[in-house]
Amino acid sequence: MKITKYAAIDIGSNALRLLISNVIEYKQETITLKNSLVRVPIRLGQDVFTTGIISRNNIKQMSRSMKSFKNLMKVHGVKNYLAFATAALREAKNGKYVIDRIKKKSGIKIQIIDGKKEARIISNSNVFHGIDPKKTILYIDVGGGSTELSIIKNKKTLKSISLKIGTVRLLNYGVDNETWNKAKKWVTTNTKPFTNIFLLGTGGNINKLHKISNNKENKPITHRKLRKIYKNLNSLSYEERIVKFSLNQDRSDVIIPATELFLKIFEWSGAKEVYVPRVGLSDGMIKELCKKLN
Repeated sequence: MKITKYAAIDIGSNALRLLISNVIEYKQETITLKNSLVRVPIRLGQDVFTTGIISRNNIKQMSRSMKSFKNLMKVHGVKNYLAFATAALREAKNGKYVIDRIKKKSGIKIQIIDGKKEARIISNSNVFHGIDPKKTILYIDVGGGSTELSIIKNKKTLKSISLKIGTVRLLNYGVDNETWNKAKKWVTTNTKPFTNIFLLGTGGNINKLHKISNNKENKPITHRKLRKIYKNLNSLSYEERIVKFSLNQDRSDVIIPATELFLKIFEWSGAKEVYVPRVGLSDGMIKELCKKLN
């Protein structure tokens, strides 16, 4: 048996995450197990989607976080890592400056990826575990700055789109009607040819909604149950949601627009339930490293 440690750094619009995984090679099989997960709530999207740049204060916070991530990787004996940035750094006018500064201060090299690559990497993780591959899936990854949608059948992507609809955008100044109409048209047009559509959701908000639902790991959330959860969440104050559902401060506000987005997609697609594999970009990045290095 051989055990190697790999790490994934996910720089999103709502938070930074470091995932350290044990990659176990045993009897010609490769197994990945989560070892450690650290999440730092730095809302880069709030800067970028309002002013177009990442603020000096958040650059400092990022630098400190990346230095800490570098030290944690050393302590854990991580062999290799990937660091990917999504919507916020993708759109920031000073994105290149930020990446260069982080590299200089911490030694960590960050790659900015587009929405399609983000969706492909997430689908590399065990998103389809326990789901009949013959089912037609509308895959939804909701982030702070963007939402990726894909029509998938037999584990093959038939259509995909990246939309500038994210929870941090929705929370701060909303999304224009043109973008909403584009999203609605894409979903209705691309789900119409199929009799039965099943939703599959990834991202921190849908993971938390699944936890709130008290459903078993592989059991999907029905449209009806999600409406009930939304009604409950929306009836509570920001502080009450934190206490009642053990939400992080930076989750308690964005979970409302995230739930509203999922409910819209339910209505547009005519789907009855959403599967929640509870995996994300960082899980897919570990798989990507395994492919690349092995």
